[in-house]
Amino acid sequence: MSNLTSRKSRYWIGVVSASHVNLAIEGGFAQLCHGKASPLRQMSPGDWLIYYSPRKDMSKGKPVQAFTAIGQVIDNEAYKHQVSESFVPFRRDIRYIPCREVKIALLLNQLTFTRGNCNWGLIFRRGHFEIGAEDFKTIVTSMLDVEEQALSDILNH
Repeated sequence: MSNLTSRKSRYWIGVVSASHVNLAIEGGFAQLCHGKASPLRQMSPGDWLIYYSPRKDMSKGKPVQAFTAIGQVIDNEAYKHQVSESFVPFRRDIRYIPCREVKIALLLNQLTFTRGNCNWGLIFRRGHFEIGAEDFKTIVTSMLDVEEQALSDILNH
């Protein structure tokens, strides 16, 4: 879907509190699973990341349960970034696109990874997982509030 690479893009969900998503958007980076390298190393340039935020703040924040950001990987590999003397997480550079927050409750019956599953929240405990192209289109179309035809123009921009 992108001209960043000639290979086919993959699509990922990252589970991050909404307050941390805002920091990532401001900084143009992705950080997942408390700064671990492994989930970031699974992604390649041109892949897409959708953030799902269960809460506003990490552990005891107000529930959000929404998709909160969309971005595309633009660098070649994960790198370390020193946040403090004791915290040096891995990050990836991401080009975020403007979007609106969409509550997952609106999409539960449309997504293959949640449809008909009363325990749909369990998959999000992984912190990072791959989704198919159809689920990606469903989520992004809703977040961008556009018709599916306009979607490719926006994502290829």
